[in-house]
Amino acid sequence: MRDVLVVGAGVVGLSIALEAQSRGLSVRVIEREGPAAGASAGNAGAFAFPDILPLASPRIMRQAPKWLLDPLGPLSVPLGYAPRLLPWMWRFWRASRPAQVAASTAAQTAMMRHAQGTLDGFLARAGASNMLRREGQLQVYEGRAEFEASLEGWRARQEAGVEFRHLEGDEVQVMQPGLSPRFTHATFTPGWATIDEPKAYVETLAEKFRSNGGEIIIADAEALTADGLRTSAGEMTGRVVIAAGAYSHHLARTAGARIPLETERGYNTTLPEGAGGIDLRQHITFPAHGFVISRLNGRLRVGGAVELGGLKAPPNYKRADAMLQKARAFFPALDTSGGTQWMGLRPSLPDSLPAIGPLPGHPNVICAFGHGHLGLTQSTATADIVADLLTGKAPRIDMAPFSPARF
Repeated sequence: MRDVLVVGAGVVGLSIALEAQSRGLSVRVIEREGPAAGASAGNAGAFAFPDILPLASPRIMRQAPKWLLDPLGPLSVPLGYAPRLLPWMWRFWRASRPAQVAASTAAQTAMMRHAQGTLDGFLARAGASNMLRREGQLQVYEGRAEFEASLEGWRARQEAGVEFRHLEGDEVQVMQPGLSPRFTHATFTPGWATIDEPKAYVETLAEKFRSNGGEIIIADAEALTADGLRTSAGEMTGRVVIAAGAYSHHLARTAGARIPLETERGYNTTLPEGAGGIDLRQHITFPAHGFVISRLNGRLRVGGAVELGGLKAPPNYKRADAMLQKARAFFPALDTSGGTQWMGLRPSLPDSLPAIGPLPGHPNVICAFGHGHLGLTQSTATADIVADLLTGKAPRIDMAPFSPARF
């Protein structure tokens, strides 16, 4: 018997496992494929602490109809999946009302501050401090109108204490040489950090967890039981933490809990080491186009976008191709040959906040999923909160906005 059974060996699950170990708990991780097998392997590597604005917002609701008309644009819903998505979209629309957006922004701000405050200590304990780069992020805009449309969001960030600096004209080229002159404005956020290689980072967490005496069992988590978990490797007893990413709601449903988790299918192309042909100085975000370019250990990763298409449909790599073509237009010297394409499944809840806390009606089961694009960013904060709950301590932020019972 272990004190804690963590379901999921992605960045959130393994961060929780390590933090629980640091509090003196014995931990077993159950994972269907292996460490970093899912979205934790192919993300953009960002600790996006300034990203406090929820996806569910009036701004997105205004843009969504235009985006949905482009099957390769920033937001896509496969036609055959749309009827299944309607209940989730209704909740998303309700979360986009101004009062809810303000509440979600406040909750996300508290979570991001907690994530910033826990990151350095966690990395030191995991032996991964050398993998972090603090280069900031640049959001770029094509023309004054697009820049001015972003200012409402920047005012909200300013009220939350996020540091940033607006740039115009030649300042943009100085900050990021080689960027097309069509981008006349930009905003730099120094609080953004990047991990060298997301997959290697999660594998480092797994190695540290094992060296501390933890075990990772490759098995399917089939159902919650009265005293633990039924898996394809047999019955296991202990308190359960559900951190299985986009698959988490299926396990919660075995206990009768219906949590409206949906799958954001994200795409990218990773260009090989030494390729690219540009000097990328920081993470670049193209907000009007819904994708980013990041530098990972000498390689470049071009990806993003949102495809709400569930768990089972085959990848549509035309979406990755479309982002790569745009990246080449935006960085004229970019060499896009020799890349490797990838699709990952992001777990997304309609109000843009994760579900963290006891599963309704099951106090010995703790949820830790639904982070959307922010799993890596919020992993250390989530680990600290879950470890507090496991050891009977009060978390350092208000957990009501993140309660799984809110649905």
